[in-house]
Amino acid sequence: MPRGSASAPGAPHAPELPRDAAGVSPITPRFKVVVTDQVFPSLEIERRLLARIAATIEVADGTPAGVREKAASADALLNTYFPIDADLIAGLTRCRVIARYGIGVDNVDTEAAKQARIIVTNVPDYSVEEVAAHALAMMLSLLRRLPRADSIVREGQWGVDRLRPIRRLSELTFGLVGYGRIARRLAASIATLGGRIVVHDPYLRAGPDLPPLLSLDDLLETSDVVSIHAPATAATRGLFDATKLARMRPGAILVNTSRGPLVIMSDLVEALRAGRLGGAALDVFEKEPPDAKRLRDVPNLLLSPHVAYYSEESLQESQRKAATQILKVLTGQPPDYPVN
Repeated sequence: MPRGSASAPGAPHAPELPRDAAGVSPITPRFKVVVTDQVFPSLEIERRLLARIAATIEVADGTPAGVREKAASADALLNTYFPIDADLIAGLTRCRVIARYGIGVDNVDTEAAKQARIIVTNVPDYSVEEVAAHALAMMLSLLRRLPRADSIVREGQWGVDRLRPIRRLSELTFGLVGYGRIARRLAASIATLGGRIVVHDPYLRAGPDLPPLLSLDDLLETSDVVSIHAPATAATRGLFDATKLARMRPGAILVNTSRGPLVIMSDLVEALRAGRLGGAALDVFEKEPPDAKRLRDVPNLLLSPHVAYYSEESLQESQRKAATQILKVLTGQPPDYPVN
């Protein structure tokens, strides 16, 4: 049971507490929830949900000292990007749950949290549709050479001569590195376009409902488009370096809407400048934001500012689900998305 838990596991949902005219419980607060780094337009969703258990929300200033001061007496943390390391966790005297708004938890020391009997949760399914759509849009834009086509028209030019070659989508092989929720959603869209799908995922075994499973090298050597959908771990950081990029088919396209540290940016830039790759599309980067000057004149490079997850609906879903994990843990119920 998490530290300080006053309820047994499997306890029923917390009862609805009395509300005042504004919809806020007038009862003395039972719990303190601290937002380590506020990135949303409003916290109204979280406040409304957590008011059911008389929990108040305080927003830290995002600095190490500010977060440490507020978090020390918190029953729960809501977190986006702020790093929660072992030192910070050691100073949490009452915390029972750290709830991340996003999918990855690489900014949270989950092992230190486990040792401190603090549950860590994420929201692994809040932006599946958005990221899959963004990855598809990026690869189609490069395959159909839309950025180049746009510039040709703006320059007063016309015709296909400066766009050749463009391949038929149904003749291409799309390699997906990682085959979780997002990759499967993307695969369904690719399949409707007639593309052949192959997958590298060391955690899967071949089965009748799966595309062909290949080694990473085999996937790189046979795919016209490679799309990354893997987490940032010790095994995947720097995975796409000069050696792996050199194994990709000449003219192939690389798409990364997953985690920036998986791709060595300098190696990718070199491959694009040398013309070994047909293009690359990145929504995430080793360092964010990246050095704009370094990327300004790189050919066939399509960029977006880490927005693949975004829609108004996905943000609200993330807020609702993250707050719900806190509500459940603080009332003795098992969370939906435990990480550790």
